[in-house]
Amino acid sequence: MTHASPLITILVTGLTLAFFLGVLANRLGISVLVGYLLAGVLVGPFTPGFVADQELALQLAEIGVILLMFGVGLHFSVKDLLAVRAVALPGTLLQVVLSTGLGGGLALLMGWPPAAALVFGLALSVASTVVLLRALDEQRLMDTERGHLAIGWLVIQDLMTVLALVLLPVVAPLLKGGGAQSDGHSPGLAELALTLAVTLGKVAAFVGLMLLVGRRVIPAALHYVARTGSRELFRLALLAVALGVAYMASELFGVSFALGAFVAGMVLSESALSQHAAEETLPLRDAFAVLFFISVGMLFDPATLVRDPAPLLGTLAVVFVGTPAVVFLTLRALRQTWSTALTIAAGLSQIGEFSFILAALGIDLGLLDGRARSLILGVSILSILLNPLAFLVVSLLKPWAGRRDAAAVPPQGGGTALATIRPVTTLEGHAVVVGYGRVGALVTDGLLHAGWPLLVIETGDALIQPLRDRGIEVILGNAADPAVLGAANVQAAHLLVVAIPEIFEAGQVVEQARAANPSLEIIARAHFDSAVEHLRELGASTVIMGEREIAHAMLEVATREDADPRDDRAHGPAAGRAAPDIEPAPCPTQPPQPASSGLP
Repeated sequence: MTHASPLITILVTGLTLAFFLGVLANRLGISVLVGYLLAGVLVGPFTPGFVADQELALQLAEIGVILLMFGVGLHFSVKDLLAVRAVALPGTLLQVVLSTGLGGGLALLMGWPPAAALVFGLALSVASTVVLLRALDEQRLMDTERGHLAIGWLVIQDLMTVLALVLLPVVAPLLKGGGAQSDGHSPGLAELALTLAVTLGKVAAFVGLMLLVGRRVIPAALHYVARTGSRELFRLALLAVALGVAYMASELFGVSFALGAFVAGMVLSESALSQHAAEETLPLRDAFAVLFFISVGMLFDPATLVRDPAPLLGTLAVVFVGTPAVVFLTLRALRQTWSTALTIAAGLSQIGEFSFILAALGIDLGLLDGRARSLILGVSILSILLNPLAFLVVSLLKPWAGRRDAAAVPPQGGGTALATIRPVTTLEGHAVVVGYGRVGALVTDGLLHAGWPLLVIETGDALIQPLRDRGIEVILGNAADPAVLGAANVQAAHLLVVAIPEIFEAGQVVEQARAANPSLEIIARAHFDSAVEHLRELGASTVIMGEREIAHAMLEVATREDADPRDDRAHGPAAGRAAPDIEPAPCPTQPPQPASSGLP
């Protein structure tokens, strides 16, 4: 083959450049998305050298949008959203309106028409789901109350954006001042209202069909495929669902690919397979997300940095200063803590994929021009680049914010080094188990059987009610969050068992607990020698390494007195007897007596 096809060329060139620039961005401590965007700039038409097929790149980007929206739908939990609706719903609506006003006001100052100002402001009001979720994960906030609120904020932003994508084509003639259509007919308000009603009716019909039929058919079909035991077929089924539903939504209901994919993910999110589906589709979603950002970078003209420096800086100020300020003030007005307001404000100080989609739609409808898209793309790159700086500022302000939060809510259960904003348990002399996985469940059962007063900290809400039904007090949240650990009253506890496998998160829990209670007995788990030393340095009393304990147990069985290597019973499966059960390392068998200050 003499010449590679355009598809192979863009895949090889784009992904290779994205890899190297992503690695460089990671080494510099900035988001890898910046590397992906810059890779697109290098293969775009505005820079010298190789130019990739832009039309093909945009088609690949469309698949990226579908898979991204499918992923958002998979993480959409009606229960989680309802839990934060009192804050997320009014807060997001107010933030989008005010941020749109800031961006639109800037556009009007630059002499743009009102229609362009509206679309421009909308594009600047919505944050990147990808960037914020990655930031929450890096900060280990995904399972905290702040993380849930941020995700709820994102979901409502996404829904508002999807609604804007549906409505903009309908109201575009009105926004352009009632301009004539191609047949010379100018649509009146009544006709536009009818068109809007029909469009909303189609959307409602599609959503209703998916909730009534798809909610049963899609999970049932995937459960059937899962029972075949073929991972390949399961992945293929997931792709067929995401792409097929998106295509059906577009062809039969006139709904955008993005909305179709989102609803497909949403109807699957309540299935027991949702977590498995998210894990199986993640590699492909990541790959096509990279292609999406490459295609976006190809649209950016670097000359904008020189040609329009003032408008670029003004737009950046709206995204990086204006929107965070709006978010912070809104959350404080809704009586959220200083820490929560600062964290979510930092997370929303950037724009990304939905801004690009809105800008592209605005150009297709004749509401925006290439200059507006260049400003949006340029500010997206700059804001993503600066987003880690926002979280750095938040980390520097964390002690100050903690003192403000602690002053607002008087500490309970005695003095503490932990700022707490939750109700504190009344348990004292109790055991706290962090994580109710396979290890944590066994430890919990043993301690409960021994009569310990017990409290469990767990991030999975599905486990909460079964534990409470057994009379065990449970706190839902991430124990690395000082508020959660403070609510467990570790200051008055006698035992802390950190049963989670994540070493860095476990280290945070151990360090905070040791600072709060120097006499606390802390038992943690590890998988590596270096992790053992790390946890000990942070204050763990005992660190259990699973592999080492398995080896000790195996040696104990192999070297016991009745194990005679010459005995035929000791050789192979033909021996006809099962191996004895291996008991784990003993845990405290009784809770401490009231007069005791330590373990029995």
